[in-house]
Amino acid sequence: MTQNKHLLGWINEMAEMTQPDNIVWIDGSEAQLDALRAEAMSTGEIIKLNQELLPNCYLHRTAVNDVARVEGRTFICTSKKEDAGNINNWMAPAECYEKLGKLFRGSMKGRTMYVIPYSMSVVGSPFAKYGIELTDSIYVVLNMCIMTRVGTNVLEALGDSADFIKGLHAKADIDEENRYICHFPEDNTIWSVNSGYGGNVLLGKKCFALRIASYLGRKEGWMAEHMLILGIETPDGDIKYITAAFPSACGKTNLAMLIPPEFYAKQGYKVWCVGDDIAWIRIGEDGRLWAVNPENGFFGVAPGTNVKSNPNALASTKEGTIFTNVVHNLENNTVWWEGLDKNPPKNALDWTGKVWDPDCGVKGAHPNSRFTAPATNCPCISSEFNSVNGVPVTAIVFGGRRAKTAPLVYESRNWQHGVFVGSIMASETTAAATGAVGVVRRDPMAMLPFAGYDMGDYFGHWIAMGKKIAKAPKIFNVNWFRTDDEGHFIWPGFGDNMRVLLWIIARCEGKVDAVETPIGYVPRPEDINIEGLDIDEDTLKGLLNVDKDLWREELAGIKEFYAKVGDRVPKELYTELATLEENLK
Repeated sequence: MTQNKHLLGWINEMAEMTQPDNIVWIDGSEAQLDALRAEAMSTGEIIKLNQELLPNCYLHRTAVNDVARVEGRTFICTSKKEDAGNINNWMAPAECYEKLGKLFRGSMKGRTMYVIPYSMSVVGSPFAKYGIELTDSIYVVLNMCIMTRVGTNVLEALGDSADFIKGLHAKADIDEENRYICHFPEDNTIWSVNSGYGGNVLLGKKCFALRIASYLGRKEGWMAEHMLILGIETPDGDIKYITAAFPSACGKTNLAMLIPPEFYAKQGYKVWCVGDDIAWIRIGEDGRLWAVNPENGFFGVAPGTNVKSNPNALASTKEGTIFTNVVHNLENNTVWWEGLDKNPPKNALDWTGKVWDPDCGVKGAHPNSRFTAPATNCPCISSEFNSVNGVPVTAIVFGGRRAKTAPLVYESRNWQHGVFVGSIMASETTAAATGAVGVVRRDPMAMLPFAGYDMGDYFGHWIAMGKKIAKAPKIFNVNWFRTDDEGHFIWPGFGDNMRVLLWIIARCEGKVDAVETPIGYVPRPEDINIEGLDIDEDTLKGLLNVDKDLWREELAGIKEFYAKVGDRVPKELYTELATLEENLK
C-alpha cells in the first residue's frame, strides 16, 4: 500500500509492542467494509438492523463501564508541564510512554491490528491533515470510515512524508482503572488504551481535530475550534457563513441544522449545514477567515433527537449509520431512544442488551447514546461541504445557557473584545446535570476540555490571529435561555433563532444600528423581526436588557477563572476586564 519508511517503521514498532496475530490495511472500499461488518456480526460486536427500514445500519453496545469521554483520564503530555497548562491533566512524555507501553504490550495477541489511513478535511485540500490510526476494533474502523475520509488516496497524498498524526488504540481489557487517552503534541502522537467508546477511540475526532490540531494551529498560524459552521441563504441566493461555539446542552447541533421558520421559508430563506462540531479556520488570500469542517460525519447524541427537535439530524441517521447504546426494538429490528417519540417498543432490549419494559422506570437508552451518520445524508448539507478552500466566515458567535445575565444577543466592540467575550463564556448547570442547579461553569470558546495546550496561550493565539486578519469577522454572543420568574424560557428558540442570526448578518453588512451598553452592542428591539411570535416588543426589550448588578457579580467569577488559568492569560484580556469593570460603575 505504501513505501513510506517513516510510516512502515512506526507500524512495525507498534506491532512489536502490541503483538497482533494479523495486520490488515484499510483501503476504504465497500467490499472490505462489508467483510468487516460480516466478521463483527459473527462475534456480536455489531447487530444488523432492519435493512428495509434502516438500510446499512447497525447497533453496537459498549461495555457498561465505558460509555463516555473520560476527562479525568485524558492527558496532554508535553516536555514542560506549564505548556500543558493548569486546565489540562499533564504527564511527562517519557513517564507516559513507559506507563502505557506496559498496558499496550501484548494487548493485541489473538487479535488483528487494523491500519486506518485517514484525512481530516478533503484529501489534497490546503486544510487537510493526515493521520494513521492503529486499532484492534472493527467498531473503530467502521466509525472512522464514516467520520473521516479513509482510503489509499490518503497514503498517496502522504507520499514519503513523516508529517502524519500517529494514533494507537487498543481495547486491551476495557479496564477503567487503566484507561488512558494521552496526547503527545510535540510528537504528533495519540495513545488510547482500555476503552472502546467513540470519543476515546475515534482518534480523528476530539483527540486529533481539536487537541492536537489546536496545538498545530498555534504553531502554524491557523485555528482549530469546537464550532459549528452554517450558511444562511437569502431569497436572492446570497449565502453568508457563521461559525458558532457553545458548551454542551446549548443546542449546537440543532442550530447547525436549523430549519427556518415558515415565515422565512416562504420568502425563500434557506439554511445550510457545513459542520455541526468542529471548524478548522485559516486566513485566506483575500484577508478573510475561511473555515472547513474537517470531519466527514456526525457523531450525535441520540436521546432527545426527534422530528420536532432536529428533523435534519434524524433524517441523517436513516442509512449507513451505526447506533451505539440505544434501545433495540425487537418488534421490527430497529432502534429507539428516549425523546424519539411517545411510542416506546413493548418488546425490546435496553442499551446493555437486557430485556427492557418502558414501564420499568429505568431508561432504555444510555443518556450519552450515539449515532454515527454520514454527513452527506443530511437534507440540509451545504454544497460547500467538500470544498477544498472552505467557506468565508462573516461572523463568529459564542453562546451559553444563562437564566438572567446575558442578553439574547450582543456584539463585541472589536476583535480583542470579542476574544474576551469568548474567554468568559459560561453556562449554568441544569437539572439534567448532577449537583446544584444554576452553578456557573466557565467553558471558554467551548474548548475547556479540548485545548491541546495552556489555555492562556490559547487566548494569546486568538489575540495574535486578530492582528493578522485584514478583514476580521465580527464576534457576537447569544443566549437563547433567558427565563422568566417562573423559570420558563422567554425566547422560543429552535428555528426562531434564525431571527437573531439575520440581525447578526445585518450588523456585519452595516445595515442596522445598535445600542451601546457596558458589555457591547445590543440590537434596537425594532430590528429583530418578531412577526408571528408570541412575544411583544416590551418582552424583547427585557430579553435585550443588560443588568449591571448581575454583571458586577459576574466580574468576580471571571477574575477567579483567569486566576485558575494562570499567569499566561494575555494582558489584553485583563485590559478588557478592566474596561468592563469601569463600564459597570
